[in-house]
Amino acid sequence: SDGISTPSRDDDSTLQNPGTHSSILDDNSKSQSAVPQRNKSTGLCFGDGKSLIDYILVYRKSSSQSEKREMFERNIRAEGLHMEKEASLTNSDVIFLKLHAPWDVLCRYAELMNIRMPFRRKVFYMHRRHKFLSRMEKRINKFRGWLPRKPMKFDNDTLPYLEENESFTAPFSRSRIHHFIIHNKDTFFNNATRSRVVHHILQRVKYEEGKNKMGLNRLLTNTSYEAAFPIHEGSYHSKNSIRTHGAENQRHLLYECWAWWGVWYKYQPLDLIRRYFGEKIGLYFAWLGWYTGMLFPAAVVGLFVFLYGVFTLEHCAVSKEICQATDTIMCPICDQYCPYLRLSDSCIYAKVTHLFDNGATVFFAVFMAVWATVFLEFWKRRRAVLAYDWDLIDWEEEEDEIRPQFEAKYSKKERMNPISGKPEPYQAFTDKYSRLLVSSSGIFFMILVVIAAVFGIVIYRVITVSTFAAFGWALIRNNSQVATTGTAVCINFCVIMLLNVLYEKVALFLTNLEQPRTESEWENSFTFKMFLFQFVNLNSSTFYIAFFLGRFTGRPGAYLRLINRWKLEECHPSGCLIDLCMQMGIIMVLKQTWNNFMELGYPLIQNWWTRQRLKREHGHIPKASLPQWERDYNLQSMNAYGLFDEYLKMILQFGFTTIFVAAFPLAPLLALINNIIEIRLDAYKFVTQWRRPLPSQAKDIGIWYGILEGIGILSVITNAFVIAVTSDFIPRLVYAYKYGPCAGQGRAGEGCMMGYVNASLSVFRVSDFEKRSQPRTNGSELFEEAVKYCRYRDYREPPDSTEPYTYTLQFWHVLAARLAFIIVFEHMVFAIKTLIAYLIPDLPKDLRDRMRREKYLIQEMMYEAELERLQKEKDEKKKKKDRTHHKEWP
Repeated sequence: SDGISTPSRDDDSTLQNPGTHSSILDDNSKSQSAVPQRNKSTGLCFGDGKSLIDYILVYRKSSSQSEKREMFERNIRAEGLHMEKEASLTNSDVIFLKLHAPWDVLCRYAELMNIRMPFRRKVFYMHRRHKFLSRMEKRINKFRGWLPRKPMKFDNDTLPYLEENESFTAPFSRSRIHHFIIHNKDTFFNNATRSRVVHHILQRVKYEEGKNKMGLNRLLTNTSYEAAFPIHEGSYHSKNSIRTHGAENQRHLLYECWAWWGVWYKYQPLDLIRRYFGEKIGLYFAWLGWYTGMLFPAAVVGLFVFLYGVFTLEHCAVSKEICQATDTIMCPICDQYCPYLRLSDSCIYAKVTHLFDNGATVFFAVFMAVWATVFLEFWKRRRAVLAYDWDLIDWEEEEDEIRPQFEAKYSKKERMNPISGKPEPYQAFTDKYSRLLVSSSGIFFMILVVIAAVFGIVIYRVITVSTFAAFGWALIRNNSQVATTGTAVCINFCVIMLLNVLYEKVALFLTNLEQPRTESEWENSFTFKMFLFQFVNLNSSTFYIAFFLGRFTGRPGAYLRLINRWKLEECHPSGCLIDLCMQMGIIMVLKQTWNNFMELGYPLIQNWWTRQRLKREHGHIPKASLPQWERDYNLQSMNAYGLFDEYLKMILQFGFTTIFVAAFPLAPLLALINNIIEIRLDAYKFVTQWRRPLPSQAKDIGIWYGILEGIGILSVITNAFVIAVTSDFIPRLVYAYKYGPCAGQGRAGEGCMMGYVNASLSVFRVSDFEKRSQPRTNGSELFEEAVKYCRYRDYREPPDSTEPYTYTLQFWHVLAARLAFIIVFEHMVFAIKTLIAYLIPDLPKDLRDRMRREKYLIQEMMYEAELERLQKEKDEKKKKKDRTHHKEWP
């Protein structure tokens, strides 16, 4: 049919009756060949059962924007799109406007949008092989046939044949349409491409007289339309097995091969994902799968470091010395209520610390820094391969449209666009940078809010450690420091989640305040703010524990105090690393558990609530009786920020996995387990719980790649400081080479660590305590007599020396060694990272050769095809001339 005879007014007479399926297409389209009733009932076509639905617009009859909508629909018809309206079965106020792009419209806009389409099967170039190598390859393949098939790959008969992946492509051209492989006009443009074309048209159709009164997005903003989406290709469930009856549609195939939990161990069918959801979403899942695959070696090495600590635990001289130090009395860790302790009471914590802080920790930190670089460099290669396979090499993003908010704000002042040559709104230099200044001030203020929240947690830890030390329950009283750390981490997690809600609103406000010109500028600005806020919010308390906890407490008798009242918290006698491990482990597990619940639980609950509401209002309506567009309308729409939330939580996890990995080697393993679940959760959500998002194109992951590189650089610095400052690696090394039994011998084995614990503890005379720090007991109930001297972690002179409590020479040796290690470690790792980045090319050599050969073959094929066309035209002219000559002969 050539057009739609839809009246211009929105009244019930124009609607299709669901019971009779009477179409509002013109009579010519109704009289075409009959289509089986089964095709009509699928909900994927117009009432004639032939025209595919490419896009759905939803509005309410009670909406006050009817005039704009009527003009918009008239202009849609003028562009050649077919339309059909139908009322909802569950709410008569809701109207569905179905859109279909006919063949001529698709061809016209495919040429305008430079959509690449297949035109000739690929001919793969095979290198000539030596006969011996060929025979060897045959024998190897025969041997492989006896082995089990690769379990992570799909069977060849499971996945469909995708012609566009096996064919050369070229920008579509109507003048050269005979060059392209067109078996069926209905399937030549797949559903994702058809939806893109229709959306492209809708974004450029006017709804009101005026220079910039156009576009579907503006109508969605002013509630002229309630929703707009492409429809899913049928149900994702089937009564029949996919192995015996095949997939009923692309959605069903994606569910069985990707979103179903039974295939969690298999590779993702990226080509199917790209075909159904578009290149942008396909690239996200490709990146997520690549990141998950690269976590395997990191998780294995991290687990090896942990197991190395387990197996060497019995041979660790330091933990043995702590466990045997029953006569060493430690000073109280808080004012008044905390008792004197035996050093041997921290035996368990010393052993747990050794699991994470052992001889393999430095190696693992270097490994993870190199791993981050290798991951990013090989992702660039993987992205290049995908860009080639998906025809994105020559794709250039269209120039973004100006945001309506920017247009409304600065419409009075215009200047010529140097690219398009058209006048457009202009923002003055002073206005732009004054807004950026205010926005930057807002960002700085919110970072101060994070610091204030951390300060509150610090005060909580300081107060609570004394409270737990006087607790009536012996288990809490004897483990007051661990209880303080555990509760502080849980409270910190709750504060993090609450502040995240606030940060989203603040980031949105500040980004709108800046008035970005285009949607991509708005998206990049919002992404940077949200990442900065959440990164600081998530990691600020971790930075405090790693680098500040126990560093500025002073010493017994001269403690540094907060607001001259609270004594700052000290590290455990076994070190601060156990606190850092608890912080990272609890936050990581809780954060990932909460994210996974919000990923799947929240959409499931919302969809369930929608079904219950419909059941209460309209009684039980079988889901199968609803048309596909109405079933999709009842699903949840994709996040307003697109893939932003998906990328954000993975980037934050990447930071958690790399930045403090020296203190928590099991972080890559936890991330790996989470990501295996995350892939299937996301897949299930996209296929079953969300409306089908608009398929869109992208060449890479955008601004997130730069953020990943920044995290990789930061991880080198933080891991250097964790090893040098937080762990006891450097003090042990200095003792072994300078002060231990092996001093001057050039070796540092386990036997060289005898006496390390005693050398790392200073002596304090109890009578020198401040009055407000004096313990309420003198220790006689534990040690049979009053304590006169106690020990504390530091390198200070004894109280009987000429300069009591001043730093010893060993303290300055350790400090110099720490600074030297940080400088050497950073320079060495950065040199390795730079070398690896230089040695790994961004484009694989075989891909470069394939691209050159394809370019050559395409030119040859186009030339041959043109010659064939000219030859056919010449032969037709000759035949026509011969026929004319024979007619004139008599």
